[in-house]
Amino acid sequence: MSQISSQTHAISINPATGEQIGHYAFESAADLDAALTRAAFGFGKWKRQPLQDRSRLLTALAGALRDGAEAMATMITQEMGKPIAQARGEVEKCARLCEWYAEHGPAMLDAETTQVEGGKARIEYRPLGPILAVMPWNFPIWQVLRGAVPTLIAGNTYVLKHAPNVMGSAYLLRDAFTRAGFADGVFEVINVTPEGVSTAIADPRIAAVTLTGSVRAGMAIGAQAGAALKKCVLELGGSDPFIVLNDADLDEAVQAAVIGRYQNSGQVCAAAKRLIIEQGVVEEFTRKFVEATRQLKMGDPLNADTYIGPMARFDLRDELDQQVRDTLEEGATLLLGGGKVEGAGNYYEPTVLANVTDRMTSFKQELFGPVASIITARDCAHAVALANDSEFGLTATIYTANVPLAQQLTSELETGGVFINGYSASDPRVTFGGVKKSGFGRELSHFGVREFCNAQTVWLDRK
Repeated sequence: MSQISSQTHAISINPATGEQIGHYAFESAADLDAALTRAAFGFGKWKRQPLQDRSRLLTALAGALRDGAEAMATMITQEMGKPIAQARGEVEKCARLCEWYAEHGPAMLDAETTQVEGGKARIEYRPLGPILAVMPWNFPIWQVLRGAVPTLIAGNTYVLKHAPNVMGSAYLLRDAFTRAGFADGVFEVINVTPEGVSTAIADPRIAAVTLTGSVRAGMAIGAQAGAALKKCVLELGGSDPFIVLNDADLDEAVQAAVIGRYQNSGQVCAAAKRLIIEQGVVEEFTRKFVEATRQLKMGDPLNADTYIGPMARFDLRDELDQQVRDTLEEGATLLLGGGKVEGAGNYYEPTVLANVTDRMTSFKQELFGPVASIITARDCAHAVALANDSEFGLTATIYTANVPLAQQLTSELETGGVFINGYSASDPRVTFGGVKKSGFGRELSHFGVREFCNAQTVWLDRK
C-alpha cells in the first residue's frame, strides 16, 4: 500500500518500502476559505506587479529550487518512487522553466495593435484571477510548475490542490516560493477532500480551473467547471503510438522507445505505449527492444543507477497487472516480465507484450506502468490508421529515414503533438496538450501564458 486517504488525513506511504512517511490533515472549510481569500487578495496586488518584478521572482524561484534540489528530489522519490536521478532531473527542468519564462514570458503579453476601419484597435492580455489547479502525483513539481509558471507571469495567482500521496512535495514547493520572495496568496496549497475541491470550483473567487489526471477525473472536474461557467484546461491520459517504419534506424528507435516507455517506471501520460512497427522490421525491432529492456536496472529508487523503481500505489499496480492478464488471455505473447515482484514495495517487472492487436486490452486502454505493447503494421498507411484508432490523442512518434514522408504523415495523426525521430517530451518553447479524450486547452509556450487571460479588445479613435 502506498497511499491511503482516511476521512481526516492523507497518509503517504513509501512505495518502495511500505513504510508510512507522512500524514497530512485535510483542511477545514474555514481553512479553505482563508486560502481562497489570500489568493483573491494576492491577485489584486500581483496583477499590478510590474512584469520585470514577476520575472525577477521567477528567476529567484529557479535559484530556490536548485538550492533545495536534493531535499526536493528525495521527497519525490520517497513519496511516489521515482528513481532519484530522474527526480533530480525533474527539479532542474523546473528551474530552467522558471528562467525561460522570466526571460521570454513578458514579451508574450505584449499588446497586439491593428488598423481597423475608422481607427485602430488593440488586443490586451489581462489575467483572469486565482486559478485552481488539481494536479497528479507522477511529476510532483513539473506538472505543477508547467501550468503555474506561465499562469503566474500573466498575472494570475495559483491555488494548488495536489494528489494526496505527494503532499510533502507540495509543501516543499510552497516553501521554495516563500524563499524566492513571493507574497502570500500568489501560490497557495490546499489539502482538501473531493468535496472541498467542488466547493473551491463553485467559489466566485476562483476564476478558472486546470487539471492534469485521469479521464474520469477530467470529466468530473470539467462538468463542475462548466456548471459554474468557468474556463478549464484538461490534460488527461494518453495511449501514445510510437511508429517505426521499415527504413528507420532501428538502434536509435529502440533506444528512444525504451526511454519513452520505461522512464518514471512507465507512469507518464505522454509516452510510447503502443509500439506500432512496420512488418518488415518488426522481428528485428522486437528482438533488440526486448534485449534493451532486459538491461534496465530495477531496484531501490534512492540508488543513482536504478532506472525502474516501484509503481506509486499498490492499486495502480493491481490494475496494470489485470490489464496485462486480460491482454494475454486475448491472445498476446509475453516476451518479458509480466508480473508483480515478490516482497516489499509496489514493483512490477518491465514487461513486453507482442502480437498485440487492435481488439486487445493493452491496445484499447492506457497502461500506466512499465509495460510495452508491440503491434505489427502492414504498411505506413496501416500504421497511421492503428495510431488513430484510440480514444486518446496526446502525442505520437514516427521513426523513419524519410523525413518528408514523416512531415506529411503529421497531418494525418490525431494528436496534440508529433515527434519525428525522437521520443515525446515537453518543452516551454512549444505548446503541450491533447485532443479527443486526452483533453483540451494548452500549456507552455505563449499559449500557456495566454490560456488564462482575458483577450480584451480596446478600440482607439473609432469614428
